[in-house]
Amino acid sequence: MYALFRKEISSFLSSLTGYLVIAVFLLINGLFLWVFATEFNVFDFGYANIDGLFIIAPYVFLFLVPAVTMRSFADERKTGTIELLLTKPITDSQIIMAKYFAGLALVVFSLIPTLVYYITVYRLGLPSGNIDSGAVWGSYIGLLFLGASFVAIGLFSSSITDNQILSFVLAVVLSGFLYIGFEFIYSLALFGPFDLFIRQLGIASHYNSMSRGVIDTRDVIYYISLIALFIGFTKLSLGSRKW
Repeated sequence: MYALFRKEISSFLSSLTGYLVIAVFLLINGLFLWVFATEFNVFDFGYANIDGLFIIAPYVFLFLVPAVTMRSFADERKTGTIELLLTKPITDSQIIMAKYFAGLALVVFSLIPTLVYYITVYRLGLPSGNIDSGAVWGSYIGLLFLGASFVAIGLFSSSITDNQILSFVLAVVLSGFLYIGFEFIYSLALFGPFDLFIRQLGIASHYNSMSRGVIDTRDVIYYISLIALFIGFTKLSLGSRKW
């Protein structure tokens, strides 16, 4: 499993894919936080915070994570190397987890440089350090869980097709629906007393909760369950070759 994990990481970092994903993530967030005259601009906001990062980043991940995971199994299926991989002395679960942790590692690599934003705003505060660090770290944890969920969804999407573009589109649609779809349904107020339950089925509700700096076990359990669900779907998809 570790050898496959290293192979996946190497494939990301030996090509432009990994660096491009990290660069695009940092560029888009950096432009909105420091350059563009928007409500997210740190200098124009008037307060020492980087809330804009945690508002913009999920939407950037919504497209970048599927771009990373779309080739995970789809490319293997198309080239026929999936059969060779599956004959190795490694279980389906180990294959999936190796690819999953490789994708998650790239998400972490993307987030680490953004700590510069936090340090900068921390120093710019008046007085220095006048920033809600609890909310910032809660938001980082929430963003990490959100990225981890998108990786699991992306792997599942890649496992059911040999077309990378179709895998990308499906991952974006599924991730987008789970992130903002339930929020939209909740806003319609169609289900009366069940509206709040509908909202809590979506990722955004739990992400926003963590962004307040409160790490609730219910939110953690939700993310872990969501990740496990899509990893389970991926395993079923790979196991279908035996049917």
